[in-house]
Amino acid sequence: MSSAERGFVVQQGDERLTTPIVSDSCDAAGLREQVLQHRLAPLVPGTRALGRARTVRFAPALEDDPDDPYRDAIEFIDGIGPGEFVVIATAASNDSAFWGELFSAAALGHGAVGVLTDGNLRDTDRIAALGFPAFGRSRRPMDYRARMRIVSTDTEVAVGGVRIASGDLVIADDDGVVAVPRDHEDEVLGLARERAAREATVLEELLAGESLRSVWDRHRVL
Repeated sequence: MSSAERGFVVQQGDERLTTPIVSDSCDAAGLREQVLQHRLAPLVPGTRALGRARTVRFAPALEDDPDDPYRDAIEFIDGIGPGEFVVIATAASNDSAFWGELFSAAALGHGAVGVLTDGNLRDTDRIAALGFPAFGRSRRPMDYRARMRIVSTDTEVAVGGVRIASGDLVIADDDGVVAVPRDHEDEVLGLARERAAREATVLEELLAGESLRSVWDRHRVL
């Protein structure tokens, strides 16, 4: 699959999609376990990212290649395409950080839309200064060399109790993270776009003084 095929094309109106809207749309499609169990906080409040997952998984390791310790990470990041959302699975490890300023700069240069990890971030002030959306479990300054290593890329991973595969659609914001399996993407996005449009109408009517009951009966959206 090429990076162009993996990428996600944002349509007009998609800027109105939020994790609650996408979560509700997953529910409507019968997908009730697509929200990560733990909120992975954005470095910068108000950050939102929507893109197609590129997965990488880390596991503990006490050794590295002294001549080329970042080989696997370099190959992975250099293969990122426009519209992709890096998803780093670490089994909620606190052994090190897994992403920092320079990885963010490289990913941003390749057109990535953000990074999400159940592990730690570092260089967080500098990632924020780049304007690169980043969501993580916590922060820690330690390098992963001789502590953790990449064991797989572009395979299905588990993050926050949700299975995510490369190519799945991921949306993250202040409220949390939702992963939409690619096989269900068209249905969920169709429902989400419809719901976003109806919610805009509902909001206007409520602000104009309509009762909650009348708005619910008319639009069936709350």
